[in-house]
Amino acid sequence: MPIIDPTLYLAFIATVAMLMLVPGPNVALITSASIAHGTRAGFLTVLGTSCAMIPQLALTALGMTALLGLMAQLFDILRWLGVAYLFYLGLRCWLAAPDRLNVETMQSMPINVAMAKRLLLRGFLVSFGNPKTLLFYGAFLPQFIAADRAAGPQLALLSVTFLALALGVDSGWALLAGRSRHLLLRHGRLRQRMTGGLLMTAAIGLAVAHRR
Repeated sequence: MPIIDPTLYLAFIATVAMLMLVPGPNVALITSASIAHGTRAGFLTVLGTSCAMIPQLALTALGMTALLGLMAQLFDILRWLGVAYLFYLGLRCWLAAPDRLNVETMQSMPINVAMAKRLLLRGFLVSFGNPKTLLFYGAFLPQFIAADRAAGPQLALLSVTFLALALGVDSGWALLAGRSRHLLLRHGRLRQRMTGGLLMTAAIGLAVAHRR
């Protein structure tokens, strides 16, 4: 038997890719760096935010594996709480005022070692310091775990896949930001509605799947 259900795994990849295509806090930081200092600065920021995801995903996977191992009967309760939290995040994002990308008004300039370190550290701290990240991982990852298989290997595979997708999609945003500054600075309301709509749609779809 495979580590993870292939259908759930493909659904996970598709859902994560769609969510990452809509700008969030990390993407705002990445695009800001690309616009202010060039694409290379965006890539360095991506590396920083991705490094922060490693301990976050590890903590989530280890904690959930231990929890499910001790109290397997909480599995469905945990997943339903995750659905409710995802819907709540989507509704808040839908109703929130449009965010603005924090773009520095300076020309692109060569990136020395000191600046590279600053970009890496800023990306790491912004991503790691978001208290909502662990809650999101804890709500999102269980939706794609099959109850009839070991939770640990499934969570490990989902975490590695999430990190790989984040690296790829965020790097794409860094590249795009360096070439389409004006497009990214507009349509803040549309970004909010797209993010909120995707989160609420994912929550509703997962709720229907759990009922079945």
